Amino acid sequence: MDKPNKEFSPEMQHTSTTNKPDKNNKKIAILICTYNGARFLKEQLDSFIEQSHQNWVIYVSDDGSTDETLDILKSYQLRLNPERLVILHGPRQGFAKNFLSLVKNPTVAADYFCFSDQDDIWFKDKLTRSLDLLLELGNTPALYCSRTALVNSDLKPIGYSPLFLRTPCFENALVQSIAGANTMLINTAARALILQVADDAPVVAHDWLAYLLVTGCGGQVIYDPRPSLHYRQHEGNLIGANANLKNQILRLRKMLTGRFSQWSTQNLSILNAVRDQLTDRNRHILKLFETARHGNLFSRIYWMRKSGVHRQTLRGNISLIVATLMNKI
Repeated sequence: MDKPNKEFSPEMQHTSTTNKPDKNNKKIAILICTYNGARFLKEQLDSFIEQSHQNWVIYVSDDGSTDETLDILKSYQLRLNPERLVILHGPRQGFAKNFLSLVKNPTVAADYFCFSDQDDIWFKDKLTRSLDLLLELGNTPALYCSRTALVNSDLKPIGYSPLFLRTPCFENALVQSIAGANTMLINTAARALILQVADDAPVVAHDWLAYLLVTGCGGQVIYDPRPSLHYRQHEGNLIGANANLKNQILRLRKMLTGRFSQWSTQNLSILNAVRDQLTDRNRHILKLFETARHGNLFSRIYWMRKSGVHRQTLRGNISLIVATLMNKI
């Protein structure tokens, strides 16, 4: 398959990695949720098959597709065998709950777990690169994520997701999700944190949830500035890449109309349910952030500054200050 962006094609990625004798023995569960995704699904599945790391199993949770999605999945299942492509039925409660059902499914067994959309194309070294980095972190809860190379429906390059330079941390996770779930790989310790989330928890987004839990509970997040996949931007996307000015303005509007405050409330309800798992420092930061949310104007400004809560960019922090002033955090 021709790649539309040579700058970040797998062949141009730097591929020298530390040889780890047990790397090939590490099984990765590829978790993909589908819903009427027949249009691009074959290319996504082909990019799994072409991975340089070949010790993987695909677990698909279909949320009630009415197009040819299931037919495509079954044809690939025949090609790969049912042990390498497992088809499950989703809860039909939205994409976040569908992914959560996959992560919490006891039949999904592996050493590492990655999330996937149904319409992207992974670079050939995606699993190898992310696995190499997480192997170095041992048994601590760990999450890999990266930038994405943005393409349109016809795979023509249209840019990249934002480049974030500040270190991933809980203070950032409270107000921002820095990478899409389609770039993520987590280890079993990180999965164990997600397993503690109640089935009826008000999950805003599974990528944001993973970022919050791993950083909050003392784990490590690796943000790779090199894209690891082609991320399609099209009319069917539930959540875009936030890369252009129009999308950023739309997200600022959500913040200032109270949508962001609603998301914070949902995230905080989950964090409070696992409060005992947070580090002492992060419990303190959480308390300061909660105090700021419920204070008057001057106390909001004081406690937000005291908490150290921040977004990744200057523009993002300006919008956060505006939201604080307007009591929309």
